[in-house]
Amino acid sequence: MENQNPAISIAENVLHFKAQGHGAKGDNVYEFHLEFLDPVKPEPVYKLTQRQVNITVQKKVSQWWERLTKQEKRPLFLAPDFDRWLDESDAEMELRAKEEERLNKLRMESEGSVETLINMKKGYLFMYNLVQFLGFSWMFVNMTVRFFILGKESFYDTFHSIADMMYFCQMLAVVEAINAAIGVTKSPVIPSVIQLFGRNFILFIVIGTMEEMQNKAVVFFVFYLWSTIEIFRYPYYMLSCIDMDWKVLTWLRYTVWIPLYPLGCLAEAVSVIQSIPVFNETGRFSFTLPYPMEIKVRFSFFLQIYLIMLFLGLYINFRHLYKQRRRHYGQKKKKIH
Repeated sequence: MENQNPAISIAENVLHFKAQGHGAKGDNVYEFHLEFLDPVKPEPVYKLTQRQVNITVQKKVSQWWERLTKQEKRPLFLAPDFDRWLDESDAEMELRAKEEERLNKLRMESEGSVETLINMKKGYLFMYNLVQFLGFSWMFVNMTVRFFILGKESFYDTFHSIADMMYFCQMLAVVEAINAAIGVTKSPVIPSVIQLFGRNFILFIVIGTMEEMQNKAVVFFVFYLWSTIEIFRYPYYMLSCIDMDWKVLTWLRYTVWIPLYPLGCLAEAVSVIQSIPVFNETGRFSFTLPYPMEIKVRFSFFLQIYLIMLFLGLYINFRHLYKQRRRHYGQKKKKIH
């Protein structure tokens, strides 16, 4: 039958079809009405070809129907298309397969999101460690070259030569404490905060605020020891971000701190001791308690307390680093049979 502009609609759950066509009986008007068993959507979709009209009707609720039409007896002109026919078990299997496919897609998207976040975190940590490594390497090379050229004279001009870079690196080191606090890295919070506070106190308060301290030789040793430690620590963490293990670097990372941390702590202590008479003489950061006490509290009093805290912090960090080293290089316990 050739179909010409069929009229197809759904009203009150009944499909109405009417078309002018040329069939076995010649040109005629062909029409029928089909009342569905359960509610369907009132927007049918049809496709017109030279031989037939394909009409697609969607159920309002996706469920299994016992039959297509409300009347129990099937109309004579209505026949199932067995190529597209599904019985109840087939429909359940199809729905189960679609649901499984949907869950697999969601799982893959979720895994992709997690993997993306992990890669972003690795990239962020890699860049942070790279910047710190470059900064401390520049300071280390600068101080070494100046020492070989100028000898001991380079000691007294160290602060003015590299202070800006040291300020930058130590302010950026705040990121390490934040990373440890929020769980971006597995580093313990207390050792990270102790090192950050200790170094920044020496840099910004003890040395940075007093010009008399900036020309002292102890500044060279403080900065040089800090830089020596970091040029091994930061590249180790940088390579760890990309799952690389350079055994020589790993050994240096977990070994050089043994002499350098006590020496660095000693250099910091010397700078504090040398700053005490300077702070007493200038009266900077000293204050007088309000009436009725009216007692003058010198900043040197807090510096003396800080000296005690300095060696306590050294003990905490030393113990932490020692545990890390044992975890990497500790002797394995022998099995007793």
